[in-house]
Amino acid sequence: MKLKPNRDREGAEAVDSDRDRKGAEAVEPGRERAEATVVELLPNAAYRLELDSRARVLAHPAAGSGTNFVRLRPRDRVLVELSPHDNTRARIVKLLGRG
Repeated sequence: MKLKPNRDREGAEAVDSDRDRKGAEAVEPGRERAEATVVELLPNAAYRLELDSRARVLAHPAAGSGTNFVRLRPRDRVLVELSPHDNTRARIVKLLGRG
């Protein structure tokens, strides 16, 4: 992660990261997004999802949404970012709708 110098209101130099300015809609390089349906609730905030392509993946909520994350139920629609290293893993970034 590259840090950039930034000036605050008093003119003193502060450090700000690119990640702080990214919203929930920003896609990290190397990650593909897909829509999925919750199939099964697993221990430790993990979920079994079925992608629109009928593939099954294991997913967890994105780190930044820990405080504001809504409980998911089976048949809920979610937006996920697929892992570039393991095609059976994903990260839930947004709740699209209730099933």
